[in-house]
Amino acid sequence: MGMFIRPCYRRKNGKRHAYWALVESYRTQRGPRQRVVAYLGELDEAGRLGVRQAAAEGADGRQRRLFGDVEPEWVEVDASRVRVENCRSFGGPWLALELMRELGLDVFLRSAIRSGREEVSWPAMASVLLVSRLCNPSSELHVAEHWYRDSALAELLGVPPDKVNDDRLYRALDAVLPHKAELETFLKERLGDLFGLEYDLLLYDVTSTYFEGEAAMNPMARRGYSRDHRSDCKQVCIGLVVSKCGMPLGYEVFAGNKASLSQVAQPLWLCLLPAAEADEVVEQPFRLLDSLYERGQPRLRRAGSEWQYCSAK
Repeated sequence: MGMFIRPCYRRKNGKRHAYWALVESYRTQRGPRQRVVAYLGELDEAGRLGVRQAAAEGADGRQRRLFGDVEPEWVEVDASRVRVENCRSFGGPWLALELMRELGLDVFLRSAIRSGREEVSWPAMASVLLVSRLCNPSSELHVAEHWYRDSALAELLGVPPDKVNDDRLYRALDAVLPHKAELETFLKERLGDLFGLEYDLLLYDVTSTYFEGEAAMNPMARRGYSRDHRSDCKQVCIGLVVSKCGMPLGYEVFAGNKASLSQVAQPLWLCLLPAAEADEVVEQPFRLLDSLYERGQPRLRRAGSEWQYCSAK
């Protein structure tokens, strides 16, 4: 005939407790009878509602309609105690991994970095660095202690959060650094294919970043002209090369006492031009391109298979 839930009361330690039982009603020759199918223990309102609905669905052996004229049953909720737990950001990390696959970066990292006895592969840790740089640029310490645990990257990469720490992220940078030149060449070719980039003209600019402290272990940390107005701190200079549409192609780090663009131009291009393979390259900063060239900024051009370094007169 049907099933329903029924309270059973008992006293314990002077208090009255209600326990719930799932009861089935059935017919016999002597009339309707009831029997306990299962004891459900203590149930709150939501639990009783779920059991009641499950019992009603199984009464006639048929599934109820998805959209039917069913009278709703309401459950009281304390809104002040409702909270969201374990919320993870998914969209950004998923999109970043898809972009890496489209570029072929995942294949490049697996082929370039040799695997050893490490517990977590270096290509996987490099992927963590790449995705975090795209989604939430921050320090390795912040990535390890906060961002990675709050994202869905652990499920997407299969690397548990307790395996990601700042020391392992720094060591991943050390594993990628020896492949910097071939990585820049690989990205230059892939981006050129995907976006139809032209490398007939390349631009560069130089910036600096300073260190808090003595930086005694860093031979490139020197005092020099500070673009951050921190002449009291040691710094390094960073030269960036981009295509004429602004796509980054490579960078080099120089000692912090390199005061002018001309001091870093020649070593910068000697490092980056073999990968660029441009028809002609003009070395000029992003700002005031024409006026700086007219004032004699250095220039590089290709003569046969060699690069000539010259200045305008």
